[in-house]
Amino acid sequence: MAEGPRIYNLFPLLAGPFPAWQPHLERAARMHFNWIFVNPVQPPGQSGSLYSIRDYYGVNPLLLDPPGGDAQAQLGRAVRSAHDLGMQIMIDLVINHTAVDSPLVAEHPEWYERDAAGQIVHPGAHADGQLVVWVDLASIDNATSADRENLWQYWLRVVLHYAALGFDGFRCDAAYQVPAELWRFLIHSARREFPGLRFFAETLGCTTEQTLEVARSGFDFIFNSSKWWDFSAPWCLEQYRQTSPVVPSVSFPESHDTERLAAELGGNHAAVRQRTAFAALFASGWMIPVGFEYGFRKRLHVVNTRPSDWEQPSWDDTDFIGWVNALKKGHRLWNEDGPMESLDTASSHIVALRKMTRDGAQRGLLLLNKDPYQARSLNLPSIETLLGARFALAWPQTAEATALPPAGFQVFASSDAQ
Repeated sequence: MAEGPRIYNLFPLLAGPFPAWQPHLERAARMHFNWIFVNPVQPPGQSGSLYSIRDYYGVNPLLLDPPGGDAQAQLGRAVRSAHDLGMQIMIDLVINHTAVDSPLVAEHPEWYERDAAGQIVHPGAHADGQLVVWVDLASIDNATSADRENLWQYWLRVVLHYAALGFDGFRCDAAYQVPAELWRFLIHSARREFPGLRFFAETLGCTTEQTLEVARSGFDFIFNSSKWWDFSAPWCLEQYRQTSPVVPSVSFPESHDTERLAAELGGNHAAVRQRTAFAALFASGWMIPVGFEYGFRKRLHVVNTRPSDWEQPSWDDTDFIGWVNALKKGHRLWNEDGPMESLDTASSHIVALRKMTRDGAQRGLLLLNKDPYQARSLNLPSIETLLGARFALAWPQTAEATALPPAGFQVFASSDAQ
């Protein structure tokens, strides 16, 4: 059985220098994660943002201990530590822009986008209806640069450098803003030397059509938008139906780009656990950032977060997340973006998602109570009828589903769903 990626995001600014990563890696392994994702570790530009990369071959001084040590050796040891614990590791690949004060701006001015006055273009995005321009960033002209061949070869050398250090994959930042032709070139070329490399496309904020265009460029996974689903609106399952035949996806209950879920849900532990189970079982893969298991509430910040921001845990869900990952690992059903449908429950509070493997051989059922305050009764046919087979109750360990507690959930799978 091919296991989907179970990803633990080790946010470097919170984890601290490389030697301090070890207990976080060990905890991720105990929770049965099989991938580590680290945000950019390169030196940032003048803003200090992780995503404002000044030097693609350097290492952020904040991550070095001792400070004067061999930077590449320290990074390499951290990568090997993940491997020694049985996990693969990926790093961010940011090729849509660089820091505005990167030496590349002076060395290769033809690589950058320019406005009518010949000035560097700064990328931006809409937030709350307003355009936010990141003046610390300089947009790369990957599509029409007069020196496109050398630019693309530069990016390939960056990919090969980190693959040679031992990285097994790349989370490709703002993938839809990079030409699909460039992605095909990078992925195909890099795999000639490192056949096992995996590429994950960050496609949040783009249309389904843009997502599909990126997916067809050779990516192994995309990140889906199920984190924002209210369990009712049709858009989420419709997106899933369009993308799942093309490329598998990765869900997440929170990320470094969002508020902490525990804060969003007002500390409702049951609701956090419900979203955890949903994210893990919805798609082939899933991801959480460091601290999620403890109910951290302070949002991760790409400039200001430091190890001193480590919080007093609101709870310890390491065992629970370990159980979720073990459930996912043990059933092919939960490792595929197979067909999924929402069943009519005759209740505005109860959601029933029936999922099956792509070959239709195995089925599962995820029941969710959207009401965070009251238990809600179920009005469904027998689970055996819904699954068309004998079933095993995976959570909680009770005999039959008759009601769900506030923000509760239950998971069923056909008994042969291995």
